[in-house]
Parts: sequence; C-alpha cells; structure tokens
Amino acid sequence: MVKVEIVEEKDQQANSPYASSESSRTSSSVSLSSVDSDSPVDESILDRISALKDIVPPTTRHSIVSKVSRTASFFKRTTKIAGNVIWVVTTSALLIGLPLALILEDEAKVVAQENEMLAQQQGAQQMVSGSSLYPPSPNAQKQGSGQQGLVPPGF
Repeated sequence: MVKVEIVEEKDQQANSPYASSESSRTSSSVSLSSVDSDSPVDESILDRISALKDIVPPTTRHSIVSKVSRTASFFKRTTKIAGNVIWVVTTSALLIGLPLALILEDEAKVVAQENEMLAQQQGAQQMVSGSSLYPPSPNAQKQGSGQQGLVPPGF
C-alpha cells in the first residue's frame, strides 16, 4: 500500500543541493560543488552500469535481453554450421584430392620414363643405321652424294 505524505517547499529547499537563497549566478557553482563532494569516490563503472538497471523499465530490459540472446544463439549456430562445412571440405580434400594428386604425379613419372626410353631406342636405331645425329645439310643433298639422312617432316 502506498503512503502519501505532504511535503512543504521550505523543507524541500533546505534538503536540495540545487536550492539556495543566493542569486542564480552563483547558485549553480555552489550547488554543483556540494554534489561533487557528496558522491563516493570508490564507485566503479560496473557499479554505475548496474545502477542503471533500475532506470530501464522491465519490459525494455526483457526485450533487450531476448534480442541479445537470439543474436548470440544465431551466431553460435552459424559458426557451428560453418565449422561443419569446413570440416567436410577439408576431410574430403584429404581423402580424395591427396591420393588423386599422388596418382597423377606417378602417371607423369611413368610417361616421362616412356618418353625417355623411346628417345633412347630412337638414338640406338640411328647409331645402328650409321646416320648422324643431325640431318644432312641442304648443300649435301644438292651435291648428290647419294646418302640420304633422316629428314624431319616439313623440310
């Protein structure tokens, strides 16, 4: 139950730090100096923020808390899903991509070895046939020496 009490203005002016009988020009500096001296010095910022709790209405506090909690849960779910996607992609790359890369590298080595063996066989055939490594010069063909060397296509 609410108790109603009548307060006289004289009592209110005596207790208020802003009320004085002096002129308004000096009353603001006097009243502010008295307010500064009354405030506690050891009050932290956390204490001041927690004191603001009483100023904000409960419905507004509830809506702020619910919005913050919904936003936090949204970010939590989003990061969890993103983490799962990244996990799937990296494990798939390791399980499929790495063996594939190794097989392709081995295949490239086999092809290089085959090309090397083919070049060796061609070199051996040229040595057995007695022809030189280089094709005969065009002057030698014109002279009609009778010996034709290996001529690459287009010459």
